[in-house]
Amino acid sequence: MIPTKGKKKWMQLPRDVVVGPDVIYDVKDVCDDLKLREGAFIVTGQNTKKIAGDVVFDHLDDCGYEPGIIVSKEASMDDVKKVVSEAEGSNSRYLMGVGSGKSIDVAKLAATQLDLPFISVPTAASHDGIVSSRASIHDKGKKTSIEVNAPMAVIADTNIISGAPYRLLAAGCGDIISNYTAVLDWELAHRLRNEPFSEYAAALSRMTAQILMDSPEAIKPELESSVRIVVKALVSSGVAMSIAGSSRPASGSEHMFSHALDMLAPGSALHGEQCGVGTIMMMYLHGGDWKKIKECLEIIGAPTTAEELGIEDKYILEALLVAHEIRPERYTVLGAGLTPEAAEKVARLTKVIS
Repeated sequence: MIPTKGKKKWMQLPRDVVVGPDVIYDVKDVCDDLKLREGAFIVTGQNTKKIAGDVVFDHLDDCGYEPGIIVSKEASMDDVKKVVSEAEGSNSRYLMGVGSGKSIDVAKLAATQLDLPFISVPTAASHDGIVSSRASIHDKGKKTSIEVNAPMAVIADTNIISGAPYRLLAAGCGDIISNYTAVLDWELAHRLRNEPFSEYAAALSRMTAQILMDSPEAIKPELESSVRIVVKALVSSGVAMSIAGSSRPASGSEHMFSHALDMLAPGSALHGEQCGVGTIMMMYLHGGDWKKIKECLEIIGAPTTAEELGIEDKYILEALLVAHEIRPERYTVLGAGLTPEAAEKVARLTKVIS
């Protein structure tokens, strides 16, 4: 974990970030650059094993690195424990998360518990977890965000990611755009609660969101250049969190709203999709240009309403009422909570509910 003492602060940043078509075949070169050779242990998903997990395994195996591999079914503490046990038994020297956010989160937490280096090899760009120092894990029926070590390297093959369902890429855009309200919440906490604030991390986070806001029409299905834009933005978002030493630059009231929906209507929509819708409403509460946020998400093809999320209107209202309780130590524009009247007003005015 990142040690802090007094005013001393350690920032963990990826040493190598490789983005582009067919870079999955550069995995050996990245490992060599990091002085990591034998002892790779690959954590992948059931579907992503065929797409990328086997490719990484075969490539390292052909190089004589004798890698290990395990399939993770879900981002749960049970799967983390299973990975830790298997990795310990095989005398692994480093872990690689090859797959979607779930596989990467499991590998990140397992690597942190084992105090081993971690390399992220995403097959989708659905959220900034591919590079962040947080892992979303289900434990005892609840999803929790756990601090972990940031990856030493990120290998993002844009050809593979462009082949993933477009919905995942659009969700990643929602997660990136949510940086706007996350930074506004952070500034609010700094002014009202004297919470530590990093101008540099905030500026990087805003710039990352602005890239998409300036050209949402550039994000299209099955387009490698679109994937490149989103992946680079997600990496920048993760770096901003590392600089801040917290998830503040990329997680505020809109994320709390999303986590509330996870509890009330689990499995209905993707994390980034929910954050995008949350950003529309939280920007309204901040008095900002929520219409611009909504328009940008619509151009990209991301959900902007409860109906498009596949969630009943009542769950949107319930989530707005309990979102402030998700992380009570984190001050946001939600303050001590919305009244039922205020929740309905923001949801209807922004046309999130009908």
